[in-house]
Amino acid sequence: MRYIYILFFILTIMRGESDVSLTIKKNVGSKTNISIENTSNGLTTALAQKSFVLFKDDLTLSGNFDVNENMNQINNSDRYVLKYNLSNSSGANLVVSLFNNDNSSLLFQKNYNISSFDKYPFLIHKSISDINKFLGYGSMDWINRLVLMSRYTGSGKSEIVLSDYTFTYKKAIVTGGLNLFPKWANKSQTSFYYTSMSGSLPTIYEYNLNSGIKNYITSGEGMLVCSDVGSNGTKMLLTMSPEGQPDVYEFDKITKTAKRLTDFGGIDVSGQYLNGEKEIVFVSNRLGYPNIFKKYVDSPSVSQVVFKGRENNSCDTRGNKIVYSSRESKNMFGSNTFNIYMISNSSTLPLTSNGENQFPRFSDDGEVVMYIRQANGNSYAGFVNPKTNQNKLFIINSKVQSIDW
Repeated sequence: MRYIYILFFILTIMRGESDVSLTIKKNVGSKTNISIENTSNGLTTALAQKSFVLFKDDLTLSGNFDVNENMNQINNSDRYVLKYNLSNSSGANLVVSLFNNDNSSLLFQKNYNISSFDKYPFLIHKSISDINKFLGYGSMDWINRLVLMSRYTGSGKSEIVLSDYTFTYKKAIVTGGLNLFPKWANKSQTSFYYTSMSGSLPTIYEYNLNSGIKNYITSGEGMLVCSDVGSNGTKMLLTMSPEGQPDVYEFDKITKTAKRLTDFGGIDVSGQYLNGEKEIVFVSNRLGYPNIFKKYVDSPSVSQVVFKGRENNSCDTRGNKIVYSSRESKNMFGSNTFNIYMISNSSTLPLTSNGENQFPRFSDDGEVVMYIRQANGNSYAGFVNPKTNQNKLFIINSKVQSIDW
């Protein structure tokens, strides 16, 4: 069928250990020394270590702290001591206390709980975002957000999985068949769209996390993918191919009508809103290879965005920022180097320098970029904070088809 070829093209342009490095150097202010003390009772050694690492990674990725690598070791040079007690009491319960190490005075204390113990990573993330804000460092609420991914489970099969940003917590939400391209439907992350390839036609459903109910949105011959959602939740950017080749359409969820935004004889896919939804950015092969272009929603004129690389095959936007993946090697029989770049204020900043890095996604505030790195037959989630020069990889232990944050 025609949409099988188009699906293959989309998956190809969106495809794709642990040394992620920034080539941009900033003068980052001095960091605050902090130690972490685990006062929990009854935790296994493995869980005690895992919870400590989550605290350490959250604090480190904030860019504001120099974290003591050893649990329960307090140094005189530490300005703060963070003590936590994690227990399995009617779910997960976490008590976090922050002390001034100079005089042992209590600065911050809060109790966090959640109904299921396996969701305890979310309690740790929330506590660190609260402490970061309490100390006047600003918001890092991005660590509290849920991640959606489609992962392959077998030949012609994939499932939609919900996780925290470190992929410590993972739960399959949509299973059975081929389920692709999950996309959050709103900022509150209460529902998401995805494409099911299990029926006679590709079909987009909206899945409600609170009710567990999926609702039909639209279906059609050819490729069908939701790549972005407008700020009020009523408009969606879809890749559709009712006439053979895929183009970018704006779909009105209320009226169930689609407005064609690109009209090219080749392939236009992966539309993203830009500039207050007045413009879109998308991937097109109109130069003979995948590259990034943009246009106003109400104008037919198209302009090239990226003038570097021969395969710029995935992108995301936030505000007026654009982040994209670019191939920088020509290996026909092995893996290639794909690096992530960010365009902001007319400047292009490299965010990675090696590896096979794909699927760049901005955090909700546009300050952090997540991406997927393929290495050694596995997938890793990478995070880069350009302002603070912080970066980290987390192993996913799955082959990722696509991801949203």
